[in-house]
Amino acid sequence: MLEIFAVTPENLGLEAIGAFAQRVEAMGYDGLFVPDAVHDGLLLACQALAATSRIKVGISVLVAPPRSPMNVALAAWDLQRMSGGRFELGLGTQIRQNIEDRYSSRWLPPAAGMREYVGALRAIFHSFRTREPLNFVGEHYRFTRLQPFFNPGPIDAPDVPVMLGAVGPKMLALVGEVADGMHTHPTNTSTRYLREAILPRVAAGAAGRSAGLKRPLICANELVATGSDDATVAAERERFRGMLAFLFSTPAYWPSLELFGWKNVGEQLLQMTREGRWKEMPAALPDTLLDEFLVSARYDQLPEILLARFGGLVDRITLTVPENPAHDQATAAAIAATRALAVQRGE
Repeated sequence: MLEIFAVTPENLGLEAIGAFAQRVEAMGYDGLFVPDAVHDGLLLACQALAATSRIKVGISVLVAPPRSPMNVALAAWDLQRMSGGRFELGLGTQIRQNIEDRYSSRWLPPAAGMREYVGALRAIFHSFRTREPLNFVGEHYRFTRLQPFFNPGPIDAPDVPVMLGAVGPKMLALVGEVADGMHTHPTNTSTRYLREAILPRVAAGAAGRSAGLKRPLICANELVATGSDDATVAAERERFRGMLAFLFSTPAYWPSLELFGWKNVGEQLLQMTREGRWKEMPAALPDTLLDEFLVSARYDQLPEILLARFGGLVDRITLTVPENPAHDQATAAAIAATRALAVQRGE
């Protein structure tokens, strides 16, 4: 069954996340993703879980390299226990400059480092669950000491699902191999890119998957320009044009442009950043490109359009929470209609 998740604005802090999560739950979303950017993702998840009783709360995605797997495991275990199994841990690697210069942490090869990170987390969770001695030794991480005093013990909830943010081919294969699911990035959530690049690479990685792991969930973090009328949709569309223009100025996000023959757009955007021509960048993003990476529709049009794009292709989609609570009822109606249509079509 297709799930619909809300996304938290990155500037939303601890003082506001609880009320925001309650709005999301009241509108009928299946879950809420919180970021780890301007504010700490684990703290945001804690507040959101404490304020709600039904929805899942996941971090999309926690910057893993600066944090020890032991610290993350302890926090995730507590969140899972507190919420009765509603927490999901999403992990990402970030770019080297941020890891070394923003966090002053060591840089590891993304796929190799994340493989060990996930392995360490699962080993730690196993020791928590069973109280068996901890013994994980890899090239980059080593965990061989967990005295009974520091072991929180088993919880009355499933193990914490581990999701990965993935863009490149190695990380996509790693999702198939070790993760419970993945988060796409707004720059690679074109349905063509999903079919031709993401799903085949995840499937290839799954050839080496442990027998005890279920098929990884695919969450499409799609940008959605929506509203009650065409004028609002058009304004949202232009807002997201600017966001995508900024994102596509980063070469790491060009593989999806290359699939369509639009690498030159990324190169143009990168040059504009070097010249400080920030205000001109949105105009460099043509409508044909925008249509591939952005859903634009009124609330009443959303169910058909969302299912036409993603039905049967992914397990989850994201839908923007309206800035104005006066639109919550229309959003709730769109979510209910999308879910009903998905059930009707068996998607």
